[in-house]
Amino acid sequence: MDTIFLHGLKAETIIGIFDWERHTKQTLIIDLDMGTNIKKAALSDRIDDTLDYKSISKRIVNFVEDSSFQLVETLTEQIAAILLEEFHINWVRVKVNKKGAVSLASDVGVIIERSRPSA
Repeated sequence: MDTIFLHGLKAETIIGIFDWERHTKQTLIIDLDMGTNIKKAALSDRIDDTLDYKSISKRIVNFVEDSSFQLVETLTEQIAAILLEEFHINWVRVKVNKKGAVSLASDVGVIIERSRPSA
């Protein structure tokens, strides 16, 4: 399996459980590692034969900015589901960083890995 990655996507959204978080957008940083077979694209040199990471980045950023979850866990799971279902990715690792959410830590977040169910 090959991996196409897209790291450092930034999106502003309402996320959190505290009252102030429900009214103030916060910046999230999203890293995506997507498992797929790139052999066909490597041989053809055609975008139609691979993952279009520009389309993926637009879809994920739009989704995040339009969302308003309480938990980073929920948002991360939803991102993984979009990638697996809409872009037919075989495997995905999604990292969502809610930078500065804990005063004593520079980074806080969630990393999940999900796979497409075997047919």
